[in-house]
Amino acid sequence: MHIAPTEGLPRNVAEPVIDMLYPPGSNARIPIVAVSGTNGKTTTTRLIAHMAKTAGHKVGFTTTDGIYIQNQMVQKGDCTGPVSSEFVLKDPTVDFAVLECARGGILRAGLGFHNCDIGVVTNVAADHLGLRDINTLEDMARVKGVIPESVFPGGYAILNADDELVVKMADKLECKIAFFSLNENNPVVKKHCEAGGLAAIAESGFVTIMKGNWKIRVDKIVNIPLTFSGKAIFMIQNILPAVLAGFIRNFKMEDIRLALETFIPSPAQTPGRMNLFQFKKYQVMVDYAHNPAGFQAVAKFLEKIEAKPKMGVIAGVGDRRDEDIISLGVLAAQMFDEIIVRQDRNLRGRSEQEIIDLMIQGIHSVDQKKTVKVIPTESEAIDYVMKHSKKGAFITICSDVVPDALEQIMRYKEEEDKFEIHAEDIPNQH
Repeated sequence: MHIAPTEGLPRNVAEPVIDMLYPPGSNARIPIVAVSGTNGKTTTTRLIAHMAKTAGHKVGFTTTDGIYIQNQMVQKGDCTGPVSSEFVLKDPTVDFAVLECARGGILRAGLGFHNCDIGVVTNVAADHLGLRDINTLEDMARVKGVIPESVFPGGYAILNADDELVVKMADKLECKIAFFSLNENNPVVKKHCEAGGLAAIAESGFVTIMKGNWKIRVDKIVNIPLTFSGKAIFMIQNILPAVLAGFIRNFKMEDIRLALETFIPSPAQTPGRMNLFQFKKYQVMVDYAHNPAGFQAVAKFLEKIEAKPKMGVIAGVGDRRDEDIISLGVLAAQMFDEIIVRQDRNLRGRSEQEIIDLMIQGIHSVDQKKTVKVIPTESEAIDYVMKHSKKGAFITICSDVVPDALEQIMRYKEEEDKFEIHAEDIPNQH
C-alpha cells in the first residue's frame, strides 16, 4: 500500500529502515576466523577467541567441547560442523566469530558460511583415514584445504610452513597468505618474507612476527603459560597462527601479549588439552590425544618430565584402520612404563575386545614384558591409577569424554585439598 498506493504519492518505507540498520558503505558482515587441521584446532580456536575478547570483541566460537557465546557455553558436545557455525553467526550479540571446522562436518554438509576473513590450517596428519573415501593424507589435505579456499580475496590464509601438504595449499589460493614455522630458517618462510610476505616464527626464545625484512618480537616463549615454560613445543605451533590472526585483525600488540600470558592451560580455558594436576604423591595430566600425531606430541613433552614411573591410560578409536590402532599401542609402549588400556564409550563399529587386542598387539611388538592392565570403562581406569600409582609417578590420561574425566579427577583434587576457615584465620577480627 505504501509502494503502490491506490491514490497519492508512492513511498519506499523500507529503505530508511534498512539504511539505518546497515548504513550505506558500512560492512554488514562480522569477521570470521575459521580453523582447521588434524591436531591443535581447538586450542588455536580458543586462543584466538581469548585474544579477540581481550581486544574488546563480543566473541562467539565453536569447538569440539561445545558452542560458546563470550564465556557462556550454550551447547555442549562436538560442535565443529556447519550447524554450529550458523548458530554463532545468527547470534545478534556476536561481533567476532572463531569457528573450528572439522573434517566430518565439511564432508557431510560443508562449512556453514560462504567466506571467511582468515582461514587457519594447523597441520595434516594421519587420522580418520579410510572413512568417507578419504584414504590418503593427500585426500585429507584436500578436505582441510576447503578452509583457505573460502577466504575472501582481501583476507588471509594462515598456513603451517613446516607441513609440506599445508604449504601446497597455497598454490591454488587467490587470497593473501601468511606462514608460520617453528624453524626460523624455514626456506618457505624465508622466500615468502623476502617477497614482502607476512609470517610468524619461533626465534631466539621469542614468538616473532616477520613482515618483509622487519621483525616484531611479541613475547618470550617461556612467559606463555601454554608452552609449560617451553617444554610443550607443539603448543607453540598453536600460538603462532593465533598471533598472526590477531596481528592481521589489527589487535594492539599489548592486547596480544596480555592474551598470551593470561591464557592458562586449565579445565576452564583448555579442557582436555594438557590439563595438569599436582597431587601430594604424583602428577596427573589429562589430554585429548587420540591419534599417532597427538601421541607423538605428548611423548616429546614427557621426555622433558623427570618423574618415574610414567603411566598412561589409553584407548583405541573404533573407526580407525587396524594399523592406526596398532601404531597407538607402539607409541604408548615407547612413552609409558606402565599402561592401562581402557575403552572409548563409543566403539564406532568394532567390538571392545577387537580394539583392545590391536592395542596390546602394538604394545607387545615393542616390549613383550611391558606392564599392561585392561580396564574397559574410563571411570574405573581413572579410579585404578589414582588409587594404585606409586609416589613420584606422572600419570597421563588420554580421554575421549573429557568433561567426565576432568570432573572425576577434580573430585579427587577437592578431597585432597579440603580446607576450612576458622574464626582465628579471618583478618581484622578482634
